[in-house]
Amino acid sequence: MRFVGTLTITNARVLTLAGSDVPRRGAALADLGVIERGYVRVEDGLIAAVGAGNPGGDAADETIDAGGCVLMPGFVDCHTHACWAGERFDEFELKLAGRSYLEILAAGGGIMSTVRAVRAAGGDALADGLSRRLSRMATLGTTTVEVKSGYGLATADELKMLRAIRVAADETGQTVIPTFLGAHALDPDNPRCVDETINETLPAVVEEFGAIACDAYCEQGAWSVADTGRLFERAAALGCPLRVHTDQFNSLGMTRLAIEMGAVSVDHLEATTPVDLELLAASPTIGVALPASGFQLDDRYMSGRALVDAGGVLALATNYNPGSAPTPSMAFVIALACRKLGLTPAEAIAAATVNAACVLGLQGKVGSIEPGKRADMQLMDFTDERESGYEFATPGPPLVMCGGQVFKRT
Repeated sequence: MRFVGTLTITNARVLTLAGSDVPRRGAALADLGVIERGYVRVEDGLIAAVGAGNPGGDAADETIDAGGCVLMPGFVDCHTHACWAGERFDEFELKLAGRSYLEILAAGGGIMSTVRAVRAAGGDALADGLSRRLSRMATLGTTTVEVKSGYGLATADELKMLRAIRVAADETGQTVIPTFLGAHALDPDNPRCVDETINETLPAVVEEFGAIACDAYCEQGAWSVADTGRLFERAAALGCPLRVHTDQFNSLGMTRLAIEMGAVSVDHLEATTPVDLELLAASPTIGVALPASGFQLDDRYMSGRALVDAGGVLALATNYNPGSAPTPSMAFVIALACRKLGLTPAEAIAAATVNAACVLGLQGKVGSIEPGKRADMQLMDFTDERESGYEFATPGPPLVMCGGQVFKRT
């Protein structure tokens, strides 16, 4: 990428998604704040002006004529596991032969196979791998990325992951937000792993990284509702925002508890009951759908249409990881959301930008095209934003901008 001091994009169909910096609910989810023929001016990495017609004022260092194509915010991928080592190709073949995700996990594969690879890897190797994946995500229009730890499951290895995330974040033009996921799986070789995560690893992470978001994977064979609750009580006391993987395969009651504890988000939700979905819709907690997991594993998807129609807040993310969601593409997630979650393209775009920014607490900085926000945008090669949900497996956008750094597809 290259940095541009001042740049004006003209003659664009601008999806501003401008408005109140609160999560979009109901009919507001489909309001993209469209300027049919407009411009956006960028100065020193920030959006300086947005308007209809032609820009006035001084000439920019560079001007790009969009030719009527869609200019929209960069994607905000608010749930990823993009820092890992090793690969799980053998397990993919086991899945193709009929083994389920939970069966592979119970046999010591799945998350634990990646844990072993991460423990064996050095911090530099982890940072390099993450940097390569971040670059791939940028070419596909993602300008903000959340990255979880969780493949260490021991204090030293969780800290190693978070440090690698920090190194990679310093080397990219994207905004990278770390999340602590020490409660990702149960280490079969450490019967004290739950207590150590709560009483040792979490405090050590907060001491070094501050009030980082604390996540957990609550599922059969992983963390129980009771132990996740204990972790969250300690995390909340330390000032950490709460997030949780819940109801991926089984409804255990964690969604309800997370809402009661004021969690920022509940993620997955493929097995959420209608009653819990109604509770979620009536709460401030954001439901994060991860349809790439359903595509990869078992063709089950959360009830996105039902949550939106009930007035709930919905965000979309890739869940990019080496096992259940090996994709860096938010565009593919949007295509899945339209086909499998019942969203319109407009709703999916908002869920992948402004609502996803709210999950990360970044709604005042990214997720929409408004003066004062980071110049995180993507210029598409189509003139109707509905094409984003209609087509799939397409190349990335011709131009992506991350904080004033421009990447052009060749």
